[in-house]
Amino acid sequence: MYQFYNRSLSYVFLVTVLFVCTFVMSLSTSVQAGVLTKDDIVKAFPSPYIVGDKDESLAVWPLYQQISTDTPLVGYAYETIDMVAVPGFAGVPYNLLVAMDPLGSFISVKVLSHHEPVFLEGLGEKPLFDFAKQYSGISLMQNIKIDASPTVAQRENKANAYIDGVTKATASVRILNQTLLSASLTVAREKLGFAKGRDPDLIARLDKELFEPMSWEQLIDAGLIQKFRFTNDQVEQQFKDTIGEGLDEEGLEAPEETYIELYVANLSVPSVGRNLLLPEAWEYLKESTAENDQLLLVVGGGRYSFVGEDFVRGKVPERISLQQAGLPVEMRDFDLSDLLDLYELDYKIKLPEALSEHEWKAFHVIGQAGLDPAFPYEFQLHISREKGWLYPETVSKTLDFKTELDDDYYIAAETDNKTWHSLWAGRTTDIVILLVGLFVLTIVLVRYQLLTKGQQHLRWFRPLYLVYTLVFIGWYAQGQLSIVNITGVLQAWLAGRSLEFFLYDPMTVIIWAYVGITFFVWGRGTFCGWLCPFGALQELIGKVLAFLKIPQIKISEKTDARLKGLKYLVLLFILVVAVVSVPLTGSVVEIEPFKTSITLIFDRSWPFVLWAVLLLALSLFVYKGYCRYICPLGASMAVLGKLRIYKWLPRREECGSPCRLCTQKCEYQAIPRSGVIDYNECFQCLDCVVIYDDDKQCVPLVLEKRGRKLKVKNVA
Repeated sequence: MYQFYNRSLSYVFLVTVLFVCTFVMSLSTSVQAGVLTKDDIVKAFPSPYIVGDKDESLAVWPLYQQISTDTPLVGYAYETIDMVAVPGFAGVPYNLLVAMDPLGSFISVKVLSHHEPVFLEGLGEKPLFDFAKQYSGISLMQNIKIDASPTVAQRENKANAYIDGVTKATASVRILNQTLLSASLTVAREKLGFAKGRDPDLIARLDKELFEPMSWEQLIDAGLIQKFRFTNDQVEQQFKDTIGEGLDEEGLEAPEETYIELYVANLSVPSVGRNLLLPEAWEYLKESTAENDQLLLVVGGGRYSFVGEDFVRGKVPERISLQQAGLPVEMRDFDLSDLLDLYELDYKIKLPEALSEHEWKAFHVIGQAGLDPAFPYEFQLHISREKGWLYPETVSKTLDFKTELDDDYYIAAETDNKTWHSLWAGRTTDIVILLVGLFVLTIVLVRYQLLTKGQQHLRWFRPLYLVYTLVFIGWYAQGQLSIVNITGVLQAWLAGRSLEFFLYDPMTVIIWAYVGITFFVWGRGTFCGWLCPFGALQELIGKVLAFLKIPQIKISEKTDARLKGLKYLVLLFILVVAVVSVPLTGSVVEIEPFKTSITLIFDRSWPFVLWAVLLLALSLFVYKGYCRYICPLGASMAVLGKLRIYKWLPRREECGSPCRLCTQKCEYQAIPRSGVIDYNECFQCLDCVVIYDDDKQCVPLVLEKRGRKLKVKNVA
């Protein structure tokens, strides 16, 4: 009867959720529009700013400033929701109000709306607002690094900008950063002349692991250094039929002589940089640039300088420029001379003797520019001639040349090559520790006899693993799964948004992936019994009580069955709210104490702390009462656990008829009178398997030792 009741309730739940989701999806819209009017923008940017009319082609408001009798353009204001919709951790995007000047520097960044659980009644919104304020004065042309620990040299390098993150909200602030940069690059490409080429997150990447020792000549043969030579006559032909024709007397006298000779290479390719730089300089340059930045080396000789006498170090060169797919890509002189002198590093390029007098420069292209190593690098050398003395006429021409990188030296673009990659790389140690823990758990569940053959083995292993789950997965690595993950997916799905926001939290992704696979093998108990930090905290409390011999209340079977149905109703209520009201969802999910007790470790306002303490107090009287009766995440795990293929825990025909020792001993009351394990409620503690293998506890085995056998009864 109990199983029929529980199964029926679960199926009703599934059908209801599918109906509600389908209905709401038919009504939902996929894109959220901006919410501010011109009056709102005027209030946000009062005098001395003058707000122009909203652009018809791109949702931006131009900002002007009254200076004497002139009103120059000083920036653009825009809402990020009009440009991009990167879902936050609740599946709903941030909306930021951004003002950016014509050079790509942020004037201000304000959070208009968000639904990040950790900031809603968690840490509070002030840390989020303070985080956003740090972008003021930072340029899109800089490499923005969050929560980094830069060296002195890296701090001094103006190409980098460092801002402080928010503890316990790493993923949320990274999603804000991605939202801000993606939206701002959209504006910069349309309004500020930034390269309008490929999305910088969807381009090929240089292979940083491939290295071959090579000489200068070998690098040329491999195509890693490419040579270009232009004669006087070739340049003269560019000015034919213009006012500049015939003005270069020296060139006319020796038409086949070299006007300029250029060598171009990508120093960011290890086979180039490591062969042309000293090891110390190579390491220094790697530390001073972001992962996806590129350094382009240009070496020049001949009559014409590719930078000119008026060139200013650290600036964008006027004589040489770079394009890709016909669109401009800014490259800036990589001036590290002062810093290299400070650290006594030799930055000189290892040039052949024949080129020792050539000039050379390294130009920096930031990752946000979207320079794709899989496509040609199109260079232009600009040459100008003047005719006349008092009011000279000027004519300019270009010499075009391009370089290409062999596909051995880059990794092809991926459809999901987003900035979350760097976050995963930064948590390599945590990921390895988690994977090792999951591997150990897998071995234990596959070969559970290793623990259950001897009662002491399980007695020491399970508490130790629960401590690992609580301390490492929960408090340290912040890997507590939550009903918020499910509501976030639901809301993102209904709005037609990507689920990419999950990738900003590697712990959550890995645990969900593992749990998703184990649904088919062991059911819901793998997470609820072994990998839930709050569940681990409750069980450890229960073990302390057992050690102190403090008894807990045993709920009657009938009442227990009814109470276990409560969590499905809680889950259903939360999911209905999630599809009806995004703001209200942030409040109803607070029935979970996970954010308070695990994510924030009780550092929260007193009502939430009180609620978490009350639920833990419940476990003092009723074994894991929250997990069994209230937890909406546990209910969803039970529903998904129906995907389980195997009944993997051993049973005998005597179990339940007439032996009911496991029924009496099961703390979770997951073994009804029939003796058949209810996998929807089983937490895989393996205590029943210990009894099964113990000839001092299991009644059939005890009698078998005595030469007797239990008589199996037919139980309706």
